[in-house]
Amino acid sequence: MNSFIATAEATKPQTPGSPADAAIVTNDGWFPDINMNALRASMRLDGTVTYERLRDATLDAIASVNAELVTWQAGHVAAGRVDLAAVPAPNIGGESVQLARYRRAVFNLAHADLTERYRDFDSTKSGGQKAEDLEATICEARRNVRWALSDMRGLSRSTIELI
Repeated sequence: MNSFIATAEATKPQTPGSPADAAIVTNDGWFPDINMNALRASMRLDGTVTYERLRDATLDAIASVNAELVTWQAGHVAAGRVDLAAVPAPNIGGESVQLARYRRAVFNLAHADLTERYRDFDSTKSGGQKAEDLEATICEARRNVRWALSDMRGLSRSTIELI
């Protein structure tokens, strides 16, 4: 038996001024803007994640990542670097790896936040098992955020402390 489930993306007509035209979240000018269509594709988010929820998660992720990097950013601003792309770093694929790392941090933080919000959507036994399975996804996304931020700042990825 086959079934078809229409998602929010598939059922909404796109008109000028609709979310499809507003996919860019403008950042503070030093860090890059975030394209929510790229975030959706990279994190494999389907139409069940509404535009509004994706925008909220993206705004929160940008604010959190920017706040964590504020001291690091201030050092680069003081050194005369006008934006993240001007921070010395290798270029891979035609862009600074710092830009890729920043997007990785924002994308994964937004993904973790959205996954946490959606994991309790189904309260059946199978839904409970799926929520438990999603815990690993959330942990991996948060780990990717930590690694991306450490890589940006030139810090080691792990801290080991003897007790």
